[in-house]
Amino acid sequence: MTQWLAELLPAVVATVLAVTLHEAAHGYAALALGDSTAKQAGRLSLNPLRHVDPVGTILLPGFLLVVQLLTIGRVEAMFGWAKPVPVNPLRFQDPRRGMMLVAMAGPLMNFLLAWLGGLAAHPVDWLGDSLAADTQAWLYRGIALFILANLVLGLFNLLPIPPLDGGRILVGLLPLPLARQVARLERAGIVIVLLGLLVLPRLIDGFDPLGWLLRGLVQPAFGLVLLLSGNGSVP
Repeated sequence: MTQWLAELLPAVVATVLAVTLHEAAHGYAALALGDSTAKQAGRLSLNPLRHVDPVGTILLPGFLLVVQLLTIGRVEAMFGWAKPVPVNPLRFQDPRRGMMLVAMAGPLMNFLLAWLGGLAAHPVDWLGDSLAADTQAWLYRGIALFILANLVLGLFNLLPIPPLDGGRILVGLLPLPLARQVARLERAGIVIVLLGLLVLPRLIDGFDPLGWLLRGLVQPAFGLVLLLSGNGSVP
């Protein structure tokens, strides 16, 4: 296996699994609450192709990849999204509460997967000397990338900006007049996120929301996952 493929393959697999199971969790949560829209649309699937959005999954990440490699020679930031799972809140007994619970299901799935990834490190430990050093290191790296992909996806989606899951959770928690105001941001939410992540950091010195997310939330969360899965913690 060439070096670049050995580096890229676990990252791609980790991201695809994290996104696919995140979206499937939304659909299964909606079904459990009485809405079969996702099931009828064929979106209760672990097939990643069912969740591909032409713009958010292919065109935008590809554009960002090419532009960054051509301009600065490296990839500093990536952004994209999967095709949202269709949900009809009118089929819930309490639409606001139902949408909040459906929104919570995606990040919770990612946190569960991150913990399971931590548990997967134990068999690699047990195999020990029976594995070649390079193979063991590659497995550990794959597990670390799987944990990282799920933590980044889960924590990023908890940002309180519709249509991210955190925005929909916020709408479910706020008093109705405030909830309506926040819900109106949904159409502009993706534009706000893109400006905040990709444009403003280029214009404002020291403005680095992605770095803050990684250092302030993802890094300590990674250590917590290792601790909860019996792997100690990172310093």
